[in-house]
Amino acid sequence: MGQPMIVARGLRKSWGAAVAVDGLDFEVGRGEIFGLVGPDGAGKTTAIRLLCGILDADAGEAAVAGFDVRRESEEVKKRIGYMSQRFSLYGDLTVAENLRFFAELFHVPRDGRRAREAELLEFSRLAPYRGRLAQNLSGGMRQKLALACTLIHTPEVLFLDEPTTGVDPVSRRDFWKILYELLRGGVTIFVSTPYMDEAERCGRVALMDGGRVRLCDTPGALRGRMQGRLVEVVATPQRRAREALAQLPGILGIQVFGDRLHLWLRDGGADTAAICEHLGRHGVETCGIRAIAPGLEDVFVSLLAGQSPISTSIQNSREGAAP
Repeated sequence: MGQPMIVARGLRKSWGAAVAVDGLDFEVGRGEIFGLVGPDGAGKTTAIRLLCGILDADAGEAAVAGFDVRRESEEVKKRIGYMSQRFSLYGDLTVAENLRFFAELFHVPRDGRRAREAELLEFSRLAPYRGRLAQNLSGGMRQKLALACTLIHTPEVLFLDEPTTGVDPVSRRDFWKILYELLRGGVTIFVSTPYMDEAERCGRVALMDGGRVRLCDTPGALRGRMQGRLVEVVATPQRRAREALAQLPGILGIQVFGDRLHLWLRDGGADTAAICEHLGRHGVETCGIRAIAPGLEDVFVSLLAGQSPISTSIQNSREGAAP
């Protein structure tokens, strides 16, 4: 397998009584895209800052690209790119001027700067906008420029903290196309995201809550942990439907997804006809019902709700790590 590019062993960080990260353990392989998913306050940003050497851990250890984050922080910083949630572009500078500024900041050799700038402008699809002020770019274009600035010194490992939050769906898709191109070039990518469709794109995903990684595996393996059968129900009134469904035998869990209910049933439990009949007896109209395959959102919501349609033993399988 070779040496992992990111290693965390028992990482812990707290501020007084508030524990932000509590005993993180995982490895990320070279050329892998690894996703960190969790609600606000789960500890994702703190975890990334610990791995980048921006924060010092209270306990545990971490290594990036073979260098200890605490003892060899300067070597780590040479090899990583870090894009925070609020990456600071300079609005009164053009696209090209921002790239040149970050090239100076990262001490990119002068004789290679022009070529690197041209490469990144083409790579990020920003070449036609090289003379436009950063403040006049769309949200998606600003994120692509921020990524290009992060890549100016050719890092081996890329840390991205919710890079597409607030960006429109088309721009999010374009951004991930760029990440895949980086992946094909051998860059290791560690990305936190609140979007489950983005988590599905990762080779492996860690589901984080309360400062801890609760589950870590490939998206397919995580979906496979869900026990029983999943049925999607659209019924009105929804609250009464939920109360009635909770009385059905063999229920593992019920979750609300907008106007839909996801109903987890034990294998061999009620079929769709029996569910409709049960709802009708409780004065509920069934507008739609179908069996569906679970998604990562189902896995994560069930985990956070403390329900039990999930096998929660943590495995760090690398099988199927390539997207």
